[in-house]
Amino acid sequence: MNPSNPNLSISLVQAELAWEDADANLRHLEALVLPLETRLIVLPEMFSTGFSMDPERLAVEAGEKSLNAMQQWAAETGAAVCGSTIWAAENGYTNRCWFVFPDGRQEWYDKRHLFSLGKENRHYKAGEEKRIVSFEGWNIALFICYDLRFPVWSRNRGEYDLALYVANWPQARIAHWDVLLPARAVENQCYVAGVNRVGNDGNGIPHTGHSAFFGPDGSRMRFAGEGEETVLHAEADAEKLALYRRQLPFLKDADPI
Repeated sequence: MNPSNPNLSISLVQAELAWEDADANLRHLEALVLPLETRLIVLPEMFSTGFSMDPERLAVEAGEKSLNAMQQWAAETGAAVCGSTIWAAENGYTNRCWFVFPDGRQEWYDKRHLFSLGKENRHYKAGEEKRIVSFEGWNIALFICYDLRFPVWSRNRGEYDLALYVANWPQARIAHWDVLLPARAVENQCYVAGVNRVGNDGNGIPHTGHSAFFGPDGSRMRFAGEGEETVLHAEADAEKLALYRRQLPFLKDADPI
């Protein structure tokens, strides 16, 4: 690891989302995003619609409009912008996490683990590949919500330094979110950012946030609180990460799978 930016500043946008209303969400998020001065801005899962199971109706509006907005925000702030949207892919609809660079380039990750309890697997096609993007010398792994429950998929083989989990994680199981985020940091010796929404969705399911940022030892460095819309600011320190990995080189002893 030899980053051009040894101290990566990050903003985690814990927002309330209007149900299946891309225009309203994009207007609202733009007001939160454009004043930010960090290098990386992270939005929740399906930030333009909420966790909708109606991709046939929403894909064009939620997908193309959202990607265009992310490119505009990245250009205006000079930051990378990350978050997931509904997307009409060639082989079906996906829950796609976009990573948009300040110059408008983008990389993406399609959600691997679909939430069958919410029938996500009936409406979306699962992704097949992990995605690690390089930004200012940081290797960043992209994950979406339910992926957090599956540690093998998140396994770090020395590939990444920061993991992003964007989510619509419900209040009913927020204790699991609180436990699993630091667990992923500890076992993968990386920084972990978890960005969740707040407010009720169109199915009446409440979300209470708990967006957080963890160090590679699992320590909670930033916490957004419960039930409040807020922007959480954090920083990943390359020197501290490298020192921690040198002092405790656990990754070299990990199972090969």
